[in-house]
Amino acid sequence: MRKRRPEVASIDQVRISRDGDDAVIEYTDPTVATTYFHIGPTLRRMSDQDVLDAFNAVLDADAAQPYEHVAVEIPPGRPQIVYFAPAGQWAPRGAVLRCVVDDGGPDGEAVIYIDEQALSLAEFGRLLCTYAGWGMRIAFVPEDALGDEPTIEVCEPDDS
Repeated sequence: MRKRRPEVASIDQVRISRDGDDAVIEYTDPTVATTYFHIGPTLRRMSDQDVLDAFNAVLDADAAQPYEHVAVEIPPGRPQIVYFAPAGQWAPRGAVLRCVVDDGGPDGEAVIYIDEQALSLAEFGRLLCTYAGWGMRIAFVPEDALGDEPTIEVCEPDDS
């Protein structure tokens, strides 16, 4: 099960430990993600309550900021993905991918084509992990309409 984002907490709702210049904030609720909160050398002089107050202030400040997400799409003809050698995987250059699904892999396994690059399901999964913690929507369109924004209708499909 995917863990929830950290939330403002009281000292009895977390366990705080230290790892170098990072405070490790572990929630007693196992459904909330543990966070490594970088503070720096001053961490050594801070109490757990000081750490939690600073962390809660960051969470409050983030929540107060209006956020409008703009998903960057790489223009057609420019590379959408790049091979990131240190991690041994492909990575997206933007937040929108135009791709084509084929069944030409071993035993009919799906192959995902991005630009001219064929990615196995495992390679495509690693690429998606670049956005771990994010959500995504997938809209299937005809291969010749990859650059078009489809009309989306929210409804139950006709199962007949």
